[in-house]
Amino acid sequence: MKKISFNKESCKDFLMITVGTIIAASAVFFFLVPSHLSVGSVSGLAIILSGLTSISVSALTMVLNVLFLLLGFLLIGREFGAKTVYTSLLLPVILGVYERMFPQFQSITEDPFLDMICYCLVVSIGLAILFLRNASSGGLDIAAKILNKYLRMDLGKAMTAAGICVALSSAFLYDAKTVVLSLMGTYLNGIVLDNFIFGMNSKKKVCILSEKNEEIREYIINRLHSGATLYNAIGAFDFQPRQEIEVIVDKNEYSKLMDFLQKTDKNAFITVYTVREIMYRPKNKISA
Repeated sequence: MKKISFNKESCKDFLMITVGTIIAASAVFFFLVPSHLSVGSVSGLAIILSGLTSISVSALTMVLNVLFLLLGFLLIGREFGAKTVYTSLLLPVILGVYERMFPQFQSITEDPFLDMICYCLVVSIGLAILFLRNASSGGLDIAAKILNKYLRMDLGKAMTAAGICVALSSAFLYDAKTVVLSLMGTYLNGIVLDNFIFGMNSKKKVCILSEKNEEIREYIINRLHSGATLYNAIGAFDFQPRQEIEVIVDKNEYSKLMDFLQKTDKNAFITVYTVREIMYRPKNKISA
């Protein structure tokens, strides 16, 4: 296993991972367990098994997380697994603490549907924090990460696919209403998680056709400190040669670029696309 150096950045990583795990565990205990909902997760599966065996949810979550953790080590990588060891142990521990603190805890909302909505919103925040730190709370999160790595599936969709199987398994123990709510929650959880992750990571691809290309190029290179690609284009109407500038920027850079374009060339033809994933080899940062 790769040795972990506890510098400032790694300490920040583990602090954020701890916060994300606490949020996820709180969502499970305060919203999922009281309504017996098996919204697609290992904790949801643990709730079903707990109803069948009377073993605590925290203990079953620990066992299931260890099993999935083995898959994480084998298929995802040791760095990911090292972080997930921590979260896989921490999550059931937090659940165990909650079980001791609130042994007879009842639903806050007293409505399974509202519990499902609250769970999806809260747990997605915690899971998004973990995924962005290249970690997982264990269990089906690892399965989703595997699907994301090898099949290029969006994490939200991968979570949904893995979670549907868990949600359907609630039919062996609970009524039709609980099964339907579990399926709805699994689907909603995937959508919310997907938007949390890619909403924070998304960038903009801006394609620009302008008579002031040189000014725009210099602004991108020297002011935004970003790269750009130049393409030769020919207009279909007048057959005049033009040059298109293509640049990928984050949200802050996008705002600055659009302000500059409005001031520099109001007649520029601009198309903007949302970019959800980028794979590249970083170059040395361009100095100002």
